[in-house]
Amino acid sequence: MEHLYRRRIPPEKVVTLDVARECADLTFETRRQIGLLVNRQGQIESVIIGNGQELEIPNLSRTRSGLRLLRGVRLVHTHLKNQPLTQDDLTDLALLRLDLIVALGVGKSGGLQDVYVAHNVPNSTHEQSYRQLEPCDIQSLQWNCQEFIQTLEQDILKSCHVSKEGIREGRALLVSVGTGHMSFQQERLEELQELVRAQDVEVLGCVTQRPGSIHPKYVVGSGKMKELAIQALQSGADTLIFDQDLTPAQVRGISELTELRVLDRSQVILDIFAKRAHTHIGNIQVELAQLRYRLPRLAQSSTAFSRLGGGIGTRGPGETKLETDRRRIRERIQHLERDLASIGQGRQEQRKRRMKRGLPVVSIIGYTNAGKSTLFNTLSNSHVSVKDRVFETLDTVSRRWYLPTIGEVLLTDTVGFIRDLPKDLVAAFQTTLQELEEADLLLHVIDAHALDPEQHIRAVEQVLTELGFENIPRLRFFNKGDLLNSEDMQRLCQRFEGIGGSALDATSLQAIQQEIAHVLQTRHDPTSPFSEADATMMNATVISENGVA
Repeated sequence: MEHLYRRRIPPEKVVTLDVARECADLTFETRRQIGLLVNRQGQIESVIIGNGQELEIPNLSRTRSGLRLLRGVRLVHTHLKNQPLTQDDLTDLALLRLDLIVALGVGKSGGLQDVYVAHNVPNSTHEQSYRQLEPCDIQSLQWNCQEFIQTLEQDILKSCHVSKEGIREGRALLVSVGTGHMSFQQERLEELQELVRAQDVEVLGCVTQRPGSIHPKYVVGSGKMKELAIQALQSGADTLIFDQDLTPAQVRGISELTELRVLDRSQVILDIFAKRAHTHIGNIQVELAQLRYRLPRLAQSSTAFSRLGGGIGTRGPGETKLETDRRRIRERIQHLERDLASIGQGRQEQRKRRMKRGLPVVSIIGYTNAGKSTLFNTLSNSHVSVKDRVFETLDTVSRRWYLPTIGEVLLTDTVGFIRDLPKDLVAAFQTTLQELEEADLLLHVIDAHALDPEQHIRAVEQVLTELGFENIPRLRFFNKGDLLNSEDMQRLCQRFEGIGGSALDATSLQAIQQEIAHVLQTRHDPTSPFSEADATMMNATVISENGVA
């Protein structure tokens, strides 16, 4: 068997007659399957010894693993009793992106019989991800293997719509696994698509599953995960994005099985924040959140436990690479936390100076992409960036705003919220969100055109409760009234005790301005019969799980 490593197969041949006969003889003698991993130069990279029914393919990480391309090696192995290719063989062909898989049938009395060959196929041309050729004898297998594989790989690239200049990265499959209501799962999946598109990532498909329980290692189960890997190969995807937050073990298990980049919902949100942050404090907060998220998820690669150095005279076990990475991340987190604390003290002094001036503060809050910045621009005649995409605004912006009967008011635009906002992100943005603590009124902007505004309201209320701001008076403004008919808007406002309008139409904002002035007068006028608690009860509604309470 060791001598098989010295054999060389011409690149244009699938396997030579001598090598095939030698493998068949060894299989008949040992009653075990013998496998050869052959590269495109005809060199035998690995000799695999299995049992009578199957063999285990070793780790192929050292071989070529370009995304959406074939592996660069083919598997030639023997089958006892002249058995054809099994389903496990065909799954390995697609999952490992092998050039070819070849089974050499060995008869009951020894000797070669039939040869079985299968290969992957381009996407959208076949229902199956592979194609099996008709069985034949070794003498009839005369086609040019090298030219066939090159043509097949070009067809796969064309089916993935990849340009000749190179492989385009940023193509993802979205995966949603849930045990709740189907409509809620679908809504979350649509929201995930918006988050992914905000990162300029092309969504090639969405996969949903509703199992009885979540698989502890693969989330969707090993069988479904193999199907996802095959679908990614056919569609040309290089990333799997899950709607759920994944544990470090799940990320590692899925990555090892599929050899694809694996992201979860929290990491997508963190990546968006990292891309949109421009100010110094914004960059610090995003980096801090990313490091806190990454610390428990450091990949334990093959070099993670290699010893980097010992004690005096290089004696001792030394420090592993994993320990070094963790130590450096902790040191960086401590450094960023000190910077944030220093910036927080400066902002606290700024808030004290504003309070001495006696200017009322109105902070605009709400779900992401609800139109907060558009409303801010219309009310204060500003030019803050507005685009129809999530998390367009990350940094707090304040402007003076003249409000009739009140005078000058400080109007503040803040970062948008979203359901299941990463805890690390909320903790890192404490310095920015503390601006809401000094607000006299929170103007909650809600997208009236959303599929389920109640879910958006509940998500914002939950974040405010976690921050301890639930006692600040709030007004609900239902935006995008120009996209709804008047009856639907009226029912929505009555149900949630809000005021409707459109941030693009200044004339429709008179009612909300009057209500803001009324609440501010009630809060600052000591002779008013209404207390702050009364104002809170009048202008805020607590959303329970069953509806409005």
